[in-house]
Amino acid sequence: MITDKLNQIIAECFKVETGNITRETTAEQVPGWDSISHIRLILQVEKAFNVRFRNQEIGKMKNVGDLVDLISEKTGG
Repeated sequence: MITDKLNQIIAECFKVETGNITRETTAEQVPGWDSISHIRLILQVEKAFNVRFRNQEIGKMKNVGDLVDLISEKTGG
């Protein structure tokens, strides 16, 4: 499932518990999630799900749910 896999990637990237990550979670709510780490996260997500995001798509993401929806759209899942 996309959500579970994404939550695991986020948890590993930012050293947080997966249970603390919801669709409504924003970067501001996760310690260490800044602009540089966001780029690293996006690269990890692209690799894990075999997708590519356009800059416009990345800029529109407001929370984890937006990222889940975008992955789902790109993978047909």
